[in-house]
Amino acid sequence: MAQLLIVHHSRTGGARQMAEAAADAARGEANTILKSADQAGPDDLLASDGYIFCAPENLAAISGLMKEFFDRCYYPVLGRIEGRPYAQMVCAGSDGENAARQMARIATGWRLKEVQPPLIICTHAQTPEAILAEKIIPQDQLNNCREIGAALAAGLSLGVF
Repeated sequence: MAQLLIVHHSRTGGARQMAEAAADAARGEANTILKSADQAGPDDLLASDGYIFCAPENLAAISGLMKEFFDRCYYPVLGRIEGRPYAQMVCAGSDGENAARQMARIATGWRLKEVQPPLIICTHAQTPEAILAEKIIPQDQLNNCREIGAALAAGLSLGVF
């Protein structure tokens, strides 16, 4: 059975909710592994057929812990996961585009195949209090995450990618 790895990091719960929604939908289509960025490693990437990366945007970049995941895993899997499909999701306070570009550049270095444009969910958190507060992602936006998880898992299972 095809395996989908979903790697996420979340400080205030938004990206975690997004990753969990994608994983819940994917489980009906493929073996799905949901791991936090501090727990995922090169062996997880090598054992999986496709990926979803989900992170918050912090200060116009991916969160430090997600960047550390990529730093830790980049060279051990370089040249060994080429052509595998991926999608990405970003939980942002205002924009999210730079975090999406950053993850796309890393995926390009790995020669992964983007199968879905980045999904950016904007919480519009602009004050220190709102930025640091626990996030609640609305169900209609979580449905977009579910669609990404289900579609990527189904594509893996059917051998489309």
